[in-house]
Amino acid sequence: MKKKDINVIWFKKDLRLKDNKSFELVLKNNLPILFIYIFEPSVIKSPDSDSRHIQFIYQSLLDLEKQMQKYSLRLEILSGEAEDIFNKLFLIYNLKNVYSYQEIGNNITFNRDKDIRQLFSSNRVNWIEHKTNGIIRGIKSRKNWKNKWLKEMNSEIVYVDFNQINKEKLFLPGGISSFILKNKLNPNFQPGGETNAWKYLNSFYNKRYKGYTKNISKPRESRISCSRLSPYLTYGNLSSKQVFQQFSKSTYHNRDIKSFLSRLQWRCHFIQKFDDQPNIEFFNINNAYDGVRSDINQEFINCWKKGETGIPIVDACMRSLNETGYLNFRMRAMIVSFASFNLWQDWRNFSHHLSKKFLDYEPGIHYSQIQMQSGVTGINTIRIYNPIKNSKELDPLGLYIKKWVPELRNIPVEYIHEPWKMTEIEQKMYDFVIDINYPKPIVDIENTRKFASDVIWKIKKGKKSIQLGKIILKKHINS
Repeated sequence: MKKKDINVIWFKKDLRLKDNKSFELVLKNNLPILFIYIFEPSVIKSPDSDSRHIQFIYQSLLDLEKQMQKYSLRLEILSGEAEDIFNKLFLIYNLKNVYSYQEIGNNITFNRDKDIRQLFSSNRVNWIEHKTNGIIRGIKSRKNWKNKWLKEMNSEIVYVDFNQINKEKLFLPGGISSFILKNKLNPNFQPGGETNAWKYLNSFYNKRYKGYTKNISKPRESRISCSRLSPYLTYGNLSSKQVFQQFSKSTYHNRDIKSFLSRLQWRCHFIQKFDDQPNIEFFNINNAYDGVRSDINQEFINCWKKGETGIPIVDACMRSLNETGYLNFRMRAMIVSFASFNLWQDWRNFSHHLSKKFLDYEPGIHYSQIQMQSGVTGINTIRIYNPIKNSKELDPLGLYIKKWVPELRNIPVEYIHEPWKMTEIEQKMYDFVIDINYPKPIVDIENTRKFASDVIWKIKKGKKSIQLGKIILKKHINS
């Protein structure tokens, strides 16, 4: 019996109906379509994955499913390794075309896609992958990259008449399991889905953008003034093109909007960088820094993870991140700087912890930034953030600290940033004992900063770092 010819739309990090090129392409023939998303055990169990990511994806899929049902289209949410699932589909269907977006993920998904490409090739399946975020796969030079990116961002947004799509129901072969989220949804995290993405985009576009530049670095105010669109971009609830066009054509093209758009481009630049050099997931961008931090202090790392370092702003950031999955860019840079320079830990000792905690974890940004803030690129300015200075400037009244470190809620403002400086009499006045009610600092900030600065700057000024830096700049800098 001849197998039925079908098309497949394989959702990956493109969990949206609008501006989704896969839907446009399936209209070019009238074959039945199987719409699938695959929760892969190997990906779920990867060291950079967390249940908060799975929750966000699942919410996105439920929203997608609800929208598709309006057009009598069915989404299959599956569980299993992608290669196994496609092999089972081959048993009963003749897959003509598989449509998806290029996934710029970790090494596990990269190798998965290589295996899938080989599988499709051997089964004569045409795999059409669309560009993601304007990233150019296999690019040989970054010359004119920004202009190419801008051209992509200004290209026509895809609009599809979903009523014209083939609605024939297809059945899955035996042995393919559906995925059901067993954990209770945690309300502390931003909700996933295209519908929620547009709520956040519109609220930022209509009102919240005001004060973006002023509040972008403040840990408390940024929770409102920043766009909060990053998780929706990570999982493709929105395309970068949609966001770019929404704001670039705005009549109020003020400083805040320009600053936001520059960061959207900057975001894609780093994803392109990762796609060009994916080994930075595991290795220093500049190997002149290899071995510089060889000792692992697990006690330090555990205190840092739990928000028990004795440095209030660091602890507030870590606890906030643990509970909500969100932290603004400045505070992300500061906690990485603290772990790398003050605790003197190799970035690989804590990068996966942060990837798990960031709801908007994007490998292309994560590894570039974590190496930059650890001072191992050789091409970026070495910034060793002073947490006390940042605390006093960005949370002057200690409101953010008091919210996330309630042990300090009764401490006066003059000591909220450095409670260890309270005298014994003052501690008694506030019924507070340092290292009992709240830990004393696990390291001396000034001494550790000086040590780290001396070591890193010596390497940066060295011949090897400079020579490699020139090669790195030539490879990754846009023109």
